[in-house]
This record gives sequence, structure tokens and C-alpha cells, in this order.
Amino acid sequence: MPNRGWPLALTALTTLTLTACTSSAEPTATPPASTPSPSPSPSPSDGNDIAACTDGDCEITVTKPVTIRLAGPDGRPTTLSVTDVGPNKIEYEVKSGNGRSKGGASGKGQGCLTVLRANGSGNSCGPLTDTRPAAQQDAVVIQATTSADGTATLHVVSP
Repeated sequence: MPNRGWPLALTALTTLTLTACTSSAEPTATPPASTPSPSPSPSPSDGNDIAACTDGDCEITVTKPVTIRLAGPDGRPTTLSVTDVGPNKIEYEVKSGNGRSKGGASGKGQGCLTVLRANGSGNSCGPLTDTRPAAQQDAVVIQATTSADGTATLHVVSP
């Protein structure tokens, strides 16, 4: 005949073992997982120094309308006027000699590329990255890229 005390002794031993292994310290709360913040874009090499663009070669951030005077194609005086900048938005106008060119983009990751030559200019707007555009022979290249934080990055590249 089986011993009826055996299961009761086993239960008591298990309870004693589990109690001995339990920590008496208060449990610590795990902090809630936070939503990772987006990493900031790399800072432009010239910061927000508009004067860095006068030689036709710069990378700056703009946060409001500004006028930048720079050397255009063939050394001709050129004016780049940012007329509007905001979250995912930029509008600008370029005047060089008797020529004018306007560009504007809105939306995440959008921007415009303007190529100025002594005999004319061309614009292209659409999806762009913040990477520096390549220099082109006998041309000044202006790239304006929008950002969600209300700033825009301007790249001006001369040969």
C-alpha cells in the first residue's frame, strides 16, 4: 500500500525550495520603451554662414528667406533669393545677368536643382537627397533640399 504522506512531503519540499530562491528585494520597474528620435541630418559644412557662398562654393542651412550674392557663370554677379522655407518646403529665385530662374519644392525629401550657364539655365525639381551635387564645367550648380524640421540645405557648386 502506498504511503499517503509522500505527496504531501514532496509538495512541502517544493514550496520551501521555491521560497528560498525568491529574492526578498522589491522588483525594479523596467522603464517603458521610448520611441527612438530621428537622427539629425549631418550639419552642412558651412553651417548657416551665407557669406561662405560668395565664391560660388558652399553648403549651408537656411531657416528663413535670405538673399545670397555669389559669382555666377563667367564671374557674372548672381543673386540667389530664398523666398520661402518651412517644413518640407523651399522656394527660391536666381538672377544672373538678364536671366532668371525660379525653383520650388514641397514634400518630404523634395528639392530642386538649378544649373546656371553663361547662355542660360535649367531647373529640375523632385525627390533629392542632401548629397552634394557634382560640379559641371562652365556652370554653377545650385541644389536646394527640403527638411521636415523647417530648414533647407543649399549646395552651391562651381567648377
